[in-house]
Amino acid sequence: MTTACLNGTFLPLEDACIPVMDRGFLFGDGVYEVIPVYGGKLFRLAHHLQRLGNSLEAVRIGNPLSDTEWETMLKELVSRNDGTDQAVYLQVTRGVAAKRDHAFPADTRPTLFAMSNPMATAVDIDSITGTTAITLPDIRWKHCDIKAITLLPNVMLRQTAVDAGAAEAILIKDGHAIEGAASNIFIVKYGLLITPPNGPSLLPGITRDLIIELAAAHTIPFREADISETDLFNADEVWLTSSTREISPVTRIDDTVIGAGKPGLLWRRMITLYQDYKTAIRRGEVC
Repeated sequence: MTTACLNGTFLPLEDACIPVMDRGFLFGDGVYEVIPVYGGKLFRLAHHLQRLGNSLEAVRIGNPLSDTEWETMLKELVSRNDGTDQAVYLQVTRGVAAKRDHAFPADTRPTLFAMSNPMATAVDIDSITGTTAITLPDIRWKHCDIKAITLLPNVMLRQTAVDAGAAEAILIKDGHAIEGAASNIFIVKYGLLITPPNGPSLLPGITRDLIIELAAAHTIPFREADISETDLFNADEVWLTSSTREISPVTRIDDTVIGAGKPGLLWRRMITLYQDYKTAIRRGEVC
C-alpha cells in the first residue's frame, strides 16, 4: 500500500482527496518537484528545495514549510513506503478558493501533497543500447524555468514522440535545441560536453547541474552554450537527463543516426561517475 501525505496527514494514497475548488485542479495553479531516493536517502534535497522555493516565489505562492520541515516530512514519507530506492513526487497548489476566479484569492492556504513509489535504479551499462528522439517546435510558455504543474504542452509533445515510436521529443526554438519535453539535453563534440545555459526557456535540472559538477571535478571539458539544430544532428553524442531518466544516450534523432549509432565513450565515463555518486549517497558520504 502506498502512503501519501496531504496537508501534513499521512494516509493511504487512495484516500488522499482534494476539493474540486482547489486551484491546482481548476487552473493548474501550482508547482512540483520529483526527488529520487537512493538507499533511503533523498537525492540532493537542498537543491530540490531551493528550486521548489524559486518556483513558489515566481508564482507568488507562500512556501508552506521550512526546509527543515520539508526534510522531516519527506523522510517520514520515504520510511512509510516500500523500497530503499524511490521516486518522491511533491506538489504545492495555491489552495482552495470559494469561487472560480483567475485572480488570486486573498485567503487561501496552499495545498501540499506528496507521494512516493518504488523506483528501479539498477544500471547495467553494457546492456544500454541507446534511445530515439524526434524534434518538435517548442510550443510551451515563456517561463519554463518554473517547475509548474501546468504541463499540457509537455504532455502533448511527449505523446507525439511516443506516437512516432520515440522515447522523447527534443524541443526546437529559434533554431536551437532547448531541452526535452521532460528532460535536459547535452551534446558531445570532439570531446567537449555542451549543454544550453540556464534561463527562462528551460528548467534548471538538478541532474543537469550534477553532471556539470562531475565534469568539472574530473577534468572533462564542458561548456554552457546554445545548441543549434546543426550542432544537434552533427554531435558525436547526445544525452537526455532528468532525475528519473538519469543519463540516457540518444542514438537516433528523427531519421539521423547520432555519432556511431551507439552510446559513446564520454557517456560511459559520465554514467560510471554518476553511479559512483549514487553509491556515495547510499553510504551517506554525499547528499
